[in-house]
Amino acid sequence: QVQLVESGGGLVQAGGSLRLSCAASGLTFSDYAMAWFRQAPGKEREFVISQDWSGSMVYSADSVKGRFTISRDNAKNTAYLQMNSLKPEDTAVYYCAADLNGLGFRAREHYDYWGQGTQVTVSS
Repeated sequence: QVQLVESGGGLVQAGGSLRLSCAASGLTFSDYAMAWFRQAPGKEREFVISQDWSGSMVYSADSVKGRFTISRDNAKNTAYLQMNSLKPEDTAVYYCAADLNGLGFRAREHYDYWGQGTQVTVSS
């Protein structure tokens, strides 16, 4: 049974930082591309950032370029999202997702497994 469990969300002031973690189990983690999506109230879930299975390719939304980074530790079966210079518009539930295709596409339909989400709130 595959599980993705996010942690690290919380309340932070604008300009601050948070690091989210996504612990994976029940899959061969190193085979999967990993991504982070987010969903704000009343909005659709949107792509944030992804990393291919090898860790060499990273794709990110324009809104987070230069502020957010994705990384992975295959030994720990964990993906990370480092968020710096946070803005109130970054407030959302953040979800990690895993794609067996391995390439890290931006579209939601490519992802096979999803976590339950973690809330990030950025105050102004």
